[in-house]
Amino acid sequence: MTQHVATKKRRFRLFSYIGEIINELKKVVWLTRREVAYLTALVIIVTVCMGIILGALDFGFTELVDKLFLAGK
Repeated sequence: MTQHVATKKRRFRLFSYIGEIINELKKVVWLTRREVAYLTALVIIVTVCMGIILGALDFGFTELVDKLFLAGK
């Protein structure tokens, strides 16, 4: 008997929790499609630029280490 009541309480808490999540998501101010596209493009541009910069630094330090420690071999 008590196990059955405990199971019902768990289910009730789960449904209550899901209902609270849905209510909170209704309050969220979502971005417009234009804002999402702009910010996505911005992230891609910054990522590519940082990749190029880090790749150049890596290449430069690799060449420097090769010349200093391996004497250009």
